[in-house]
Amino acid sequence: MAPTDGETATDPVCGMSVAVNAEAITREYNGKTYYFCGEHCATNFMKAPQVFLSE
Repeated sequence: MAPTDGETATDPVCGMSVAVNAEAITREYNGKTYYFCGEHCATNFMKAPQVFLSE
């Protein structure tokens, strides 16, 4: 189940807890939204998402 506004999600790259809101940095992959602490983690995720999702 996807987090809703006001909840938190875990950044799949660094493991940080991030707020889910309109300003959140997100990327879509295989129909799912992932939340990130910053652009650096989002960029690294998109280079090789399978690496971060297989851990």
